Amino acid sequence: MTSPSPVVGDWYRRIDGALFEVVAVDRDDGTVEVQHFDGTVEEFDLESWEEQDFEEAQAPEDWTGSVDVEPEDYESEREISANGAWIDPLMSLDRSEASGYSEWPSPRDL
Repeated sequence: MTSPSPVVGDWYRRIDGALFEVVAVDRDDGTVEVQHFDGTVEEFDLESWEEQDFEEAQAPEDWTGSVDVEPEDYESEREISANGAWIDPLMSLDRSEASGYSEWPSPRDL
C-alpha cells in the first residue's frame, strides 16, 4: 500500500494511530515536513513517504494537541463568555489620568 500524495494542511494517520499534519512539501529538496498532534516535527524524504502506510484523516476537533494548555486553563474562559459576562476594558483606566491629571510632572512643571 502506498500513501496518498502529501498536501500541505491535510491531516494523515499512521497505521499505529499517530495523527499528523503536513506543514511543508519541498519538491526541490524532495522532503515532506509534518507536525504531529503533540507538536513534534518530523521530516520525510518523498521516496520514504511513498513507502509508508499513511491514510488521510480528519483534523482533530481538540486544537490543544500541540499547544501547552491544560483544559482547566481555557474551560473557565469559555464559561465566562458563555454566560455573557463582559468586562468593560475602560474600567481599568485610572479616571484621574483620563481627566488630564497624572502623578507624573508635566514638562512645564520641570
